[in-house]
Amino acid sequence: MAEIKLKNVTKRWGDFVGVQAFDLDIADREFLVLLGPSGCGKTTTMRMIAGLEDPTAGDIYIGDRRVNDLDPKDRDIAMVFQSYGLYPNLTVYENIRFPLKVRKVPQAEHEERVMRASAMVELDDFLHRKPAALSGGQRQRVALARAIVRTPQVFLMDEPLSNLDAKLRVSTRAQIKNLSHELKVTTIYVTHDQIEAMTLADRVVVMKAGIVQQVGTPTEIYDQPQNTFVAGFIGSPAMNLMAGEIRDGTFHSENATIPGVSGPPGKVICGFRAEDASVAEEGQGELRAPVYSMELLGDSTMVTVRTGRDLVAVKAPKEFRAEIKAPFAAHIPAEICHVFDAESGERVV
Repeated sequence: MAEIKLKNVTKRWGDFVGVQAFDLDIADREFLVLLGPSGCGKTTTMRMIAGLEDPTAGDIYIGDRRVNDLDPKDRDIAMVFQSYGLYPNLTVYENIRFPLKVRKVPQAEHEERVMRASAMVELDDFLHRKPAALSGGQRQRVALARAIVRTPQVFLMDEPLSNLDAKLRVSTRAQIKNLSHELKVTTIYVTHDQIEAMTLADRVVVMKAGIVQQVGTPTEIYDQPQNTFVAGFIGSPAMNLMAGEIRDGTFHSENATIPGVSGPPGKVICGFRAEDASVAEEGQGELRAPVYSMELLGDSTMVTVRTGRDLVAVKAPKEFRAEIKAPFAAHIPAEICHVFDAESGERVV
């Protein structure tokens, strides 16, 4: 049983607050992703769970044990870092086996456990090599195997894919997803990449400046962002956010008029997803503006226009073409709109 509980966990360095009153229950076998920009407190939170940082306040439980005063080696966790942390003088086999030697696991078990971990990440053909003879993706798989071989209660992964190129990130991400399903071990994964968060997580914790902004499933966070920060951080592209005002049930912004939008009268921010809007005939549609840019994405064409100071993207069919500055119109029905308070950025509707 490896349920993790963070109770009002705070980390300060002098006047600087790294993590503020983090309160969360992480279920046994859950894959939880801490997501946010650099400096938001996600790695600090992970390091406190690992025992590499001491919380200034609050309690951390792994299972039914309060672990605040336990050394990292006594918490039964395995970490995978952004830097692979391999021993250059050891072969892949010996790198994977190393945690077993340190923890004095009986020698008779080593071969079977190393080979099982190796097979899970498809390293059987590389066991005799040293890290210098491996690609970045292979080295990361060695780091994963070294964590797997321990059979810990908890996996902690700190931006493990950030050193890999785009193609390797996709394949290694799939491998981590499959491993999570096979191993059924509670996992906390830190990333700034929202695509990793959306594809891997059972739940996502979005953080900003040490404060939790929203906790939910990827679908909940994508479909119902709690504030403009989450809306602007999640999605590729991120949610469009238009500053304007609601008058008589209609949202008004420069180049956009959307009737039927629910929300308080006055200044608001209206958000919608690029894929939820559609191209309209010239002279029709709730949004009308000159084309600012056009990007061919293969399966679609992304058209960007400007409304006031805001850039707004609409996903058009892949065969759509338009010149820069040409007139463009899009349908933005009220039911696809999200309304946020203009001052606080918090969700209104």
